[in-house]
Amino acid sequence: MKKNLFLLGLMLCSMATIAQTETTDKPESWYFKLGGSYFNQTASTEFPTVGGNAALSKTYVGGKLVSEKSVTGSFGQGYRTGITAGYRFSVRLGVELGVNYYTSNDKTMAQTVSDLPITPTGVYSFKSVGQISAFDVAPAIVMFLGESHGFEPYTKVGILVPIHGDLEITSDAYAPIAFNPTTGAPVAFGDVHSVDKVKPNPTLGFSAVMGTSYKLGKHISAFAELEYRNFTVHGKTKETTEFTVNGKDALATRTTAQRYTNYTDRLDVNSNNPLFNPNTATPTDPKDTTRPNDKMDELSSYVGISGLGLTLGLKYSL
Repeated sequence: MKKNLFLLGLMLCSMATIAQTETTDKPESWYFKLGGSYFNQTASTEFPTVGGNAALSKTYVGGKLVSEKSVTGSFGQGYRTGITAGYRFSVRLGVELGVNYYTSNDKTMAQTVSDLPITPTGVYSFKSVGQISAFDVAPAIVMFLGESHGFEPYTKVGILVPIHGDLEITSDAYAPIAFNPTTGAPVAFGDVHSVDKVKPNPTLGFSAVMGTSYKLGKHISAFAELEYRNFTVHGKTKETTEFTVNGKDALATRTTAQRYTNYTDRLDVNSNNPLFNPNTATPTDPKDTTRPNDKMDELSSYVGISGLGLTLGLKYSL
């Protein structure tokens, strides 16, 4: 991150110097751009724990674990649409402010596959899939490199500021739905479907672009940009917004501890988490109601949205 900030500062200084030494050969002007993008992820990391399940893909045959591997990836692969306003100070220097909507491809975050509905050790099949949707604003400084035969290449650097969005995790499982009131052992199983939405903490990202425009008319140009962006999202809270059992709505049966989560950097005996405080409610045991009206505490984690993308669109200059 420090290296990125240093490079950004160096580029801004260089661009400002060039702008001061350039002779302006066209007036200051406004322009607007409308474009669509597709990004591929550039880095894969291990996904965070989902509902107490580690980021693993497990396969059981006959009740025996036969394979296990880490589930890695990034939410940097997906589609983006956006509109941008730009102001050109001189032949070389300008600024832009973009507003974008991004939606990632679905990513499997954890899963277990078993040929038995329920193994002798209590293992059952499930799959959790995540998708990120977000709006962001993207201020940037642009350096134009000169026009030739209708083409005008440029570079720009800036920051990404997410203003609204969430990580939506959809989980489907064949899981315990009833428990023995004395022993707490599961006595019935069914199809369980849930949707969790994770809200992020404020964050900043970095963006670097190489692009070119091509004049189609006096005011209209087509443009293409190759963009690298790098940022991570830090979870703040999680809420279960859907919960069904065998196709029937059962959200009202969930306690506060089962529906809501606060993410924190530290867990201890005062946390509402069964791993550190055994007298707390757990998402998997509805009979444990010691603190059902308190939100669950879980360790905060990060997911990456870094990617390399291509943007195509139209530009209108005033």
